[in-house]
Amino acid sequence: MDPSSSIQEPFDLIRLSLSERVFVKLRGDRELTGVLHAYDGHMNLILSDVEETIMIVDVAEGAPEGQGTVNVAKRKMEMLFVRGDGVILVSPPSRT
Repeated sequence: MDPSSSIQEPFDLIRLSLSERVFVKLRGDRELTGVLHAYDGHMNLILSDVEETIMIVDVAEGAPEGQGTVNVAKRKMEMLFVRGDGVILVSPPSRT
């Protein structure tokens, strides 16, 4: 195995995902997929060719708790800076 591609700590997974498409879950029921260009120790990310998916739950007044309609909104962006304090999960591309 190439020592430069070994995984010793969690940030190594991020380092190995540079220039690849990653999945990012954010606070507020938001998800991103995009090509990872840069990151830092605070998990600030710079992504390109980004698709954002936002889950919006509409609960009708008087409806039982847990009952609602889920609407999905999507948008695309050329470049995006993601502030690290909103990042919950970064999933590297699957490697077979």
